[in-house]
Amino acid sequence: MAGRVIVVGSVNVDLVVVASRLPGPGETVTGGDVARHHGGKGGNQAVAAARLGARVVFVGAVGEDDFGAAARAALAAEGIDVSHLATVARPTGVALIVVDARAENLIAVAPGANASPTAASVAAALEALAVGPDDVVLASCEIPPEAVRAALAGARAAGATSVLNPAPADGLDPATIALADALTPNQAELALLAAAAGAGAAERAAAAVPAEAALGIETLARRLLVEGAGGRAVVVTLGAAGALVVPADGPAALIPALRVVPVDTTGAGDAFNGALAAGLAAGLLLTEATRQAVAAAGFSTTRAGARGGMPTTADLASFRGR
Repeated sequence: MAGRVIVVGSVNVDLVVVASRLPGPGETVTGGDVARHHGGKGGNQAVAAARLGARVVFVGAVGEDDFGAAARAALAAEGIDVSHLATVARPTGVALIVVDARAENLIAVAPGANASPTAASVAAALEALAVGPDDVVLASCEIPPEAVRAALAGARAAGATSVLNPAPADGLDPATIALADALTPNQAELALLAAAAGAGAAERAAAAVPAEAALGIETLARRLLVEGAGGRAVVVTLGAAGALVVPADGPAALIPALRVVPVDTTGAGDAFNGALAAGLAAGLLLTEATRQAVAAAGFSTTRAGARGGMPTTADLASFRGR
């Protein structure tokens, strides 16, 4: 039997406004009616994995409010085990999102209950779940750093596969990165992490120049693998270009994306990470799991809402077979 995907992360309610363009600093832009969606990187990634057939358990926290009750019910409706989703005396997390006519977005998050998980609570949850070598532990960074570190350390101790989505990337230290079997930054997050690891300005600039992008990105990724002193692979998401898999012990592989007309890119990274974890839990090798993840992310951009575009197994098979 395939392993489980154990997601340690955030749950938010997303409040979304679609406008003709994104506002600049100090600027007001008028958009359409506000829409409410279930979100949070952890919640979105859990849904993405569950819709692709993975057995998913969620570890995190929501508030004692209507948002929290609705968020719990939405995860449970997807078949996700929420027995380790705590209810705490803080507001449920909220994300304020503006989406423009090109499907680009701008996001501000109020963490609320997502600030509640601790190293002890995460370690206790993983122990109660009896995490094993067939499982995948997927963590993202909208929860406290010590909780992220405990999730990865618990996975490493149990022989499970650990995936770290460094979003947001601020405050991640090399010791935490070293606990991740797969680190999944986008290009901006990679640049931040590489700067913290001491990459030179020329290396960072190379990653931003289209003609030198693949070489520059691989250089930064390999620096993280060296500085992390234990990380096994960096999988860099490249948006419409796909993803670059950079293993510590082999050549890099570029996984191209299928061409789509995007409607809303919100949640594409979460679709990627959830699909990657689901693939790894099903026994796929990293490159093949990444191929599945790139397709899932691409599909997700063709629907509105962070979770609205998360594909099912049938959706993904049809999309990949076009």
